[in-house]
Amino acid sequence: MKFYEMAAAPNPRRVRMFLAEKGLLGHLKRIEIDLKKGEHLTPDFAALNPMKRVPVLELQDGSTIAETMAICRYFEEQFPKTPKLLGETSFEVAHIEQWLRWLEFNFFLPVGMAFQHLTDYFAETKVQHTEWGEECKQNAEGFMGFLDKHLKDNTWICYDRFTAADITAFCTLEFARVVDIRIQPEHKHLQAWYDRMLKRDSANV
Repeated sequence: MKFYEMAAAPNPRRVRMFLAEKGLLGHLKRIEIDLKKGEHLTPDFAALNPMKRVPVLELQDGSTIAETMAICRYFEEQFPKTPKLLGETSFEVAHIEQWLRWLEFNFFLPVGMAFQHLTDYFAETKVQHTEWGEECKQNAEGFMGFLDKHLKDNTWICYDRFTAADITAFCTLEFARVVDIRIQPEHKHLQAWYDRMLKRDSANV
């Protein structure tokens, strides 16, 4: 299978971590797409994903799957004997999905918007609004306080085990450094969780 990504981008990293936790990362042939150079805007790439975003998974029959969690769900279903990162029961699946939505809308997306509007990375290809970028940055920082309170009584984000929610939170927090968002001294529980994440082998993919 071919995996189209930009290794430094957070969404492809979410998939890599997910597969590393399942022991499936070796199933992929990774193909680097340079977003800075606009390689995702070419007709060839648009044929793989008309949304012109990474990551994209191309299966052996040539069919493709775009979007991070769609790719992760594919592997969760295809390899049922690997660790379940999206839930064991119907309630767990729904509960983890709830957390994924919270993390994506309240943390991942604001960090992404701060990156788009406060750095020069997309300055030549996207209209930038500094005030909106600053507001998004503040919203992301506020959500970190919410996470810190939640982690006071929880080792991991969902239940007492590692799930895809931890992957999303970790990759977001790592990427947030590009817009100078850091764990603050008062975020002791978030820091302890982050330290646990760093010890996992998947944190290095």
